[in-house]
Formats: sequence, structure tokens, C-alpha cells
Amino acid sequence: MPDRRSVSTESAPAAIGPYSQAMRVGDLLFCSGQVPLDPSSGELVKEDIEGQARRCLDNLSAVAEAAGASLANAVRCTVYLTDMGDFARVNEVYAGYFGGDDPPARVAVGVAALP
Repeated sequence: MPDRRSVSTESAPAAIGPYSQAMRVGDLLFCSGQVPLDPSSGELVKEDIEGQARRCLDNLSAVAEAAGASLANAVRCTVYLTDMGDFARVNEVYAGYFGGDDPPARVAVGVAALP
């Protein structure tokens, strides 16, 4: 069985249920989903969709960094949108984090509601 350890950082929102911010298994890192929660205040970001997307990606970046990785190491991302009309605006923010010559694979899914 490969070595398995949880990853946690105060620079991202704490897990609010029976899950970890991330799990590292060997050289692989599996990150939990992020919502636009400011870890310093515990409040949801009430900004526009761009501000919410930045907060989610900053949280994800903090978790990756706590594991000794970075978003540049990402292989695949899943983006959940409550309004597919926001896709282009979120995509523009996303490109600022992953817009290099070798971005990760990505799935974008429209959902009715998220917790």
C-alpha cells in the first residue's frame, strides 16, 4: 500500500466535514474542491464571479503549496459553475492561473446548486 498522508494549511478554508483539504499519495496530490471562502475571515466572498474564481484558485494554490507543489503541477481540474453564463468570465480568470503553454486538462460543469 502506498504512503498516504493528509495535507492541511491555514491559508485555505478548513475542511468542514469528514474530508481533508488534500491527500498526498506518493507523488500524486488529490485536492478537495474549493469554494470562494476567505480563510482569514471564514466568510464567503461576495464579489463578482471573477473575485469568487480568484478566491477559489488562491485557496487551491495554498493547498498545493502546503504539499510542496504548485498549480503548475496540475494535471486536471474540474470547475463547477452555478451559472454557465459566467463561463467566459471564469475562463479569463482561470487563464491567469493556468494560461501557460502547458495547461492542465479541464472539465467545466454547470450545476443547479452547491453547498
